[in-house]
This record gives sequence, C-alpha cells and structure tokens, in this order.
Amino acid sequence: MYNDVFLDGKLAERKSHNALRALTLPNGKIDFCSNDYLGIVRRHFLQTSSLPLAANITGSAGSRLLAGNYALAEETEACIAAFHASEAALLFNSGYDANIGLLASIAQRGDTIIYDALSHASIRDGIRLSFAQSFPFAHNDLADLEKKLSQAMGNIFVVTESVFSMDGDTCPLPQIIALCDAYRAHLILDEAHATGVIGENGEGLAQQLQLHTKIFCRVHTFGKACGCHGAAVLGTTRLRDYLINFARSFIYSTSLPPHAVAIIKASYGLFPGMTAERQHLQQLVALFQSATIPYQKLVSQTPIQGVVVPGNEAVKALAANLQQHGFDVRPILYPTIPKGKERLRIVLHAFNSVAEVERLVEILAGL
Repeated sequence: MYNDVFLDGKLAERKSHNALRALTLPNGKIDFCSNDYLGIVRRHFLQTSSLPLAANITGSAGSRLLAGNYALAEETEACIAAFHASEAALLFNSGYDANIGLLASIAQRGDTIIYDALSHASIRDGIRLSFAQSFPFAHNDLADLEKKLSQAMGNIFVVTESVFSMDGDTCPLPQIIALCDAYRAHLILDEAHATGVIGENGEGLAQQLQLHTKIFCRVHTFGKACGCHGAAVLGTTRLRDYLINFARSFIYSTSLPPHAVAIIKASYGLFPGMTAERQHLQQLVALFQSATIPYQKLVSQTPIQGVVVPGNEAVKALAANLQQHGFDVRPILYPTIPKGKERLRIVLHAFNSVAEVERLVEILAGL
C-alpha cells in the first residue's frame, strides 16, 4: 500500500472541526435536500426510451473543436438561446466548467472583477485563475458594490447570482444593473438555481424582470431543476466565438455525449408545462416562511430555505434528529460556510406535500 501519510494532517484538521465529509447513499427518506426542485428526476419525466436515436449514443469521442461536435449539440444550443431570449449559447460539461472557463478567460491583466462575497466556489475558482485583479463586495450590498466600482480599473466585470445556493435569497438585479450602467461595467449573472423555477416558464430572474438585454452574460446550469447535467453560457455570438477560442474548460474537455444533450433539450421542453409545479413550490415556500421555529430562519422566496444553527456539532445533531424522523435534511458545516453561520439547508420540491412540510416544521419546533 502506498505511503501517503502526509495527507493525515489536513484530514485530522477537518476532523478536529467535526467537519469531515463522507459520501452517503440514498436512504429512502423524504427528500428535503436535493436540487430536484420540479421533481423531474423523482418523477422520471426524462426517459431515454422516448428520446431520439441520438440518446443511445454514449460518447462524443472528442472535444467540440475536434471530433466531438455534432448537429444535436448545435440544435440544443439554438433551442436554449431561444428559450432564454439570447443571441447565442455555448454548452459546457457542468456549471463548474462554465464558470471556470468563462471567468478565467474573459478578463485580462489590468481589468477588474468584482463579485458578491457569497458567490459559489466555481465563480471564486474561475476568478482565481484569471489574470485580472478581483475584489468581493458584501453580500447584496449596493453601497459596497458602488465603492468597489468607483475604484476599479480596466474593463470591469461584476459577478453575482440570481438565487444564492446557501441563503436562497435573490440579488437586487435592477439596482445592480443600474450601477453597472453608471460605471460601464459588464454584468455576469449565474442563474443556476433560478433555471426552471423563476419566471412564467422557468426562464430565470433576468427574463422575469425583463432585464436580460442589459446583461453581458448569463450562466444557466442543468444539474438542478433541469434534472440532468451540463450548463450553457448565454450572450452574443461574439462572446460564443470568444469562449470557443479561449475558455480552456471548453477547449480541452471531451464534449457531452449525444444522450446527455438530448436529455437537456427534452428537459427544456418540459419547463413551459410545469406551471402547477412552480405554483405548488411557492405555496410550500410561503408555508415554511410563515412557520415559527426556535432558530433563525433566513428570508427566502425560493425553494432553498436556510435555518441557522451555529456550530458544527449543534447543526449535525439537529439534522440527525430530522433524519431519525424520516426527513432527508443535510447540515451545511464550517468551513463550507463561515463559522457561526452553520445551517440546515432545507430544499422544498414540487413533489413535497403540505403535510410533509408541516411535520418538518413541527419537528424543528420541538413538537
């Protein structure tokens, strides 16, 4: 056996914080943790038997620039661009790949990236790979954003999310766009947790507010409400051409296989007909937000509901209690989030019933 004892130090540090991660298998409990917001996965809405023949092709055999491009990929990009009222779209293998490729390539030395302090790890990692200088602004704090904008140099890029994955709140998009206009900054909006959920047809926050034409770039991912895998970067044809030439996570990755792309296209075909699911979700959100529990409940009008329980041990104990009662609720621990902000990340779904949410609240309330 290889002697890799040098790894023990970091593992021991993680154990000392009671924060060592481990993989678990599905446990059959009531799902309050997955990102399957609309129930597309749970209800088996995407079956390969009903998809075109391309869905049976399991490999693309190369990157898009070599052997891995095919008609279905470009058809699906055109479909996604039309759905999101964008000039063009470019598929990536995951949301992580999309953010890494976009943010590492788009800003140059001498440019400035200003990002929300609660931005996803993929956004932070993409920025870290960029040659631009970068600064966080306090979460959804417009005054702090303007302060950073007033000090920025070169081409300026502002990065935020429409729905934040740990708090479930939304960004003040109209005000951020106004500031970007005032300081000639280019806005990049990650719509991962809004895709399929926000908007009349699940088109996302930017289109719901009819502000999409004022945004340089949007990122929509397919591993949440879409019930599949991958992502697309939306923008102009010029941006698409740029990413094909400079986004390393696109250039040097084997492309998604046809069966994966066929499922993405089929998922987008479901969204307009899922009005009842989105309405039921909002009913559950209102129910949970109105509940009284002995913990700090974050304000959120989205399926992501945060219950702050400071301390890794305390939040793990509360999650274990919910698990014992048959509810699959997971704790979010330090260092994933700041110390003292540990929480339960409760996710509501279109397939959860009112009775299930009411019972969940009762357990949280100690009843």
